[in-house]
Amino acid sequence: MADQPTENPLPSFTGERPDTDLMDGVEAVLLDIEGTTTSISFVKDQLFPYARRQMGDHLQKTWSSPATQAVVMALRDQVKEDIINGVSVLPEGDDESLHEAVLATLLGFMDCDRKVTPLKTLQGHIWKKGYKDGHLKGHVYDDVVTALESWDEAGLEKFIYSSGSIEAQKLLFRHSLFGDLLHYFQGHFDTTTGRKHDAMSYKKISKAIGYMPSMVLFVTDVEAEARAAREAGMKVVLSVRDGTAPLSDEDKLNYPVIYSFDSLCIETAGKQLKRNC
Repeated sequence: MADQPTENPLPSFTGERPDTDLMDGVEAVLLDIEGTTTSISFVKDQLFPYARRQMGDHLQKTWSSPATQAVVMALRDQVKEDIINGVSVLPEGDDESLHEAVLATLLGFMDCDRKVTPLKTLQGHIWKKGYKDGHLKGHVYDDVVTALESWDEAGLEKFIYSSGSIEAQKLLFRHSLFGDLLHYFQGHFDTTTGRKHDAMSYKKISKAIGYMPSMVLFVTDVEAEARAAREAGMKVVLSVRDGTAPLSDEDKLNYPVIYSFDSLCIETAGKQLKRNC
């Protein structure tokens, strides 16, 4: 799998302060996952289909467990708050009818790409077993591993902010193609902190990690997220990978754009990384 688009083989710097080191003044790095540290195809073509295939069986086997019942309660709150895309409020009734309604609702959320906490939580539970059984290996670009090593040596702290649950984030990095990468990160944030298009979410994260927003670099492939983070006062970089949404000319003028994390390495490590397959 190519780590950078073939039509742009070299890192590109555009937007504000193009002649300035992107890491100047940065004390902490906040990373998106899908389309940034990890290929979109892994998430779309492996993780999501796996969760979909396993969801009915997982609900059936774990229905009475506290973890699954917590998802059901959170799902009730979600559909009452936001009834859209033909999804109806979960009915009262016996376990069988409720089980069917929960499954239909969750699959409906997946069809609509709803990034809601109950769905993300249950997906995390399902992926946990998949990783444990060896059916899944988390994709991480090799240039991301190199950057993590360089930031670690430079004393920068690293955090993840993804719409996937914190559990799912940890599973991906613990069971990556390069082995366990979880030790590189000091913290994780998901939609329980807030929506990724909301500036307040980034202000909350800044406060939680103990850094002024201006000391934090946020890397994402989504312009709306970059805009929200910048509004909160963070430095931002847009990441372009295979399969990410095309950037507009305006986006390229407004933000620094990278095609590889090599552009963010403080001191590029000239190592050949071995995959843990």
